[in-house]
Amino acid sequence: MNDILSADWREKYGQWAIVTGASSGIGRAIAEELASAGLHLILVARRRHLLETLASELSQAHSIETCVLELDLAQRDGVQHVIDSTANMDVGLLVASAGFGTSGQFVDSTLDSEMTMLAVNCGAVLELSHAFGKRFSEQKRGGIILLSSLVAFQGVPMSAHYAATKAYVQSLAEGLHLELAPHGVDVLAVAPGPVASGFAEQADMQMGATVTPEAVAKGTLNALGKKITVRPGWLSLALESALALLPRWARARIMGQVMSGMTAHQNA
Repeated sequence: MNDILSADWREKYGQWAIVTGASSGIGRAIAEELASAGLHLILVARRRHLLETLASELSQAHSIETCVLELDLAQRDGVQHVIDSTANMDVGLLVASAGFGTSGQFVDSTLDSEMTMLAVNCGAVLELSHAFGKRFSEQKRGGIILLSSLVAFQGVPMSAHYAATKAYVQSLAEGLHLELAPHGVDVLAVAPGPVASGFAEQADMQMGATVTPEAVAKGTLNALGKKITVRPGWLSLALESALALLPRWARARIMGQVMSGMTAHQNA
């Protein structure tokens, strides 16, 4: 059993946890940590073969039950399917880690891709947080983990809309943390820096130093119920410390320079 999560922790957050974006990256790493603690898992993503492989591995390794939901969270009926499919299950934890990014000049991107990102990064998070926030409040226990980012705290040229979606998530988590605490529900915003996952490839970015999804997962679960926002991994803390005392306009310029370096290959 994972020493991060105690029996009291599992009692507080229930028998089942929902993890969106579970097929890879941070979502997969969090699912693995929860499984090692004995929680049953509802694994949500678009790639069924990856979900089924993960579900089989975790079930065999940790003697847990799993439920695989292959769906697209950009579609509202996909989000509703998560809500409806889990209505009769003892769910006490929602981990909304599904999301993706775009990079480069905003006006050069396609509107369809930006609207899809808005639906996944914000719309799905809104609907799931509303449904399970209400459910957890009524049962007087539960937890919600929302994936923010280091880029959520200022505008970021060359990743303007992605940063804006994460600013939405960060603000939502901060407000819900205070609203739901009196009802026994813990809400946590997770704001990592660069992570070694499939995110960079999908966003067409070239990252330098990164932290592992496993480090983010451990830091996240350690912080639930203790903080409003966690910046897991040494790199996240180092980057935030370097920017902390600067005004927002200066942070935006520096982050723009960083992103220009990460996207320079797009103009090669």
